[in-house]
Amino acid sequence: MPALDLVTAELTLSGRITTASNATFLGSIGDVPVVYKPIAGESPLWDFPDGTLAHREVAAYLVSQVIGWDVVPHTWLRDGPLGEGMVQLWQEQEPAQSPVDLIAADHVPGTGWKYVLEGQDENGRMVALVHEDSPALRRMAVFDLVVNNADRKGNHILAMKGGHRHGVDHGLTFHSEHKLRTVLWGWLGEPLTAEELDGVDRVTEGLTSELGRNLADLLTAEEIASLASRCGRLRLTGRFPAPSGGMPAVPWPLF
Repeated sequence: MPALDLVTAELTLSGRITTASNATFLGSIGDVPVVYKPIAGESPLWDFPDGTLAHREVAAYLVSQVIGWDVVPHTWLRDGPLGEGMVQLWQEQEPAQSPVDLIAADHVPGTGWKYVLEGQDENGRMVALVHEDSPALRRMAVFDLVVNNADRKGNHILAMKGGHRHGVDHGLTFHSEHKLRTVLWGWLGEPLTAEELDGVDRVTEGLTSELGRNLADLLTAEEIASLASRCGRLRLTGRFPAPSGGMPAVPWPLF
């Protein structure tokens, strides 16, 4: 039996994810479950006027492949029932794991978790936003610095069996201006590891070869130049940066 072609084989829709702000569908290609986001279903965004969210999602996958940490599930562009869009392999999460959580502010664990911020819940109780202190999540935080992720919510982090973490929903990435909004601020000021810096270097090197050529079909020249600049700054400072600029440092809602 010939191998299934994920680009040309029929994409069948089975449902819609109604919590998404843009049209997002569940479907399958043969027996392979996928997520499908048609470009025609994207809502215009004043601060991301160039290109499409689908193109940014695919660009994020390409950078994920080059950086080498399998942050983004396999993602590609193809035609579908509602026109061209982004298609991504569906990921089955481990429901018992919560990499990001809101807990009582006086119960933040001393080890294994990183504190981000605290505030009051709807009942006036003090709660803290925390995330796990794991190599997999650190790598995702570095990836978000590289791609300038403006929307790393807690629910955009998928806990996989074995401790791996996938990141999804990368439509708000690669802006040429600083747009970083994330729940993963727990390593602020800490030095990047040699492995993390190697990943940044792989992206820098890739921009002068195949990665750069592929991104040219998805992003503007200014956005690609800004990507290179971000990698250069990370290599120069060698640390997780602090929030900067006048925009919020975390997305809303947080999950």
